[in-house]
Amino acid sequence: MPKKLLLSIAAVAAAFSLAACGADGEENAGGDDAAQSEQQGQQGQEGMPEPNLEDIPDVVAEVNGEEISGDTFSQNYEAQYQQLAMQAQMTGEQPDEAQIKEQALDMMINSELLVSEADEQGFSASDEDVDEYLSTMAEENGMESSDDLVAQFEEQGLDEEQVREDVQKEVKMQQVVDTLDAEEPSDDELQEMYDTQVEQIEAMNEQAEEGQEQEVPDFEELKPQLEEQATMQKENEVVSAHLEELRRDAEIETHI
Repeated sequence: MPKKLLLSIAAVAAAFSLAACGADGEENAGGDDAAQSEQQGQQGQEGMPEPNLEDIPDVVAEVNGEEISGDTFSQNYEAQYQQLAMQAQMTGEQPDEAQIKEQALDMMINSELLVSEADEQGFSASDEDVDEYLSTMAEENGMESSDDLVAQFEEQGLDEEQVREDVQKEVKMQQVVDTLDAEEPSDDELQEMYDTQVEQIEAMNEQAEEGQEQEVPDFEELKPQLEEQATMQKENEVVSAHLEELRRDAEIETHI
């Protein structure tokens, strides 16, 4: 089952992003280095700003009569905020709370619209679909089993029932996305992407020290990667256009 995670800001997606960061850190650390990394991580967590959740109402939005609760929004917003706060530590910039809230709410509304459409079209996600999704996600992130992945989610405050519920929604949303037709990238588009990457590499090489220059790969060598990038971009464009149509026909009321 393909795992695109194009749209969802459900708790499973947000928590997965944080869990992946933690998994990478554990994979790259060992012995004393692991202990030092853990200590530095704890110090970094202590110094990170906390999101303001005091003004979140009990219901943040209604989408075609379906409520998005403040608790669910807070969980997603906090995970998004923490992820961006970690990135902001490297740049010294403070996360923009208003912008993060807007993005989180927009994506939750998008998710609700797609889940509703999936239900209308008769799509469903079985326990086997959820198990396969979690197993694939665990494998792609270097974990031995989906149990390890669920344990990561639980460290982020999500129990297994919530994780499986969110994955079920993700699977149903993907089923809707799979019905949308996106054009295949043309050779001209791939060549244009390749030329852009070559220009970027050459520009970096001009600034690099002698002997540190990057080798410019051949087009055929990069073609599979370029095709994947271009296909994903076209799929996202099609999904965005579809969501605009759903929003035009939907009754949406927000409270934040």
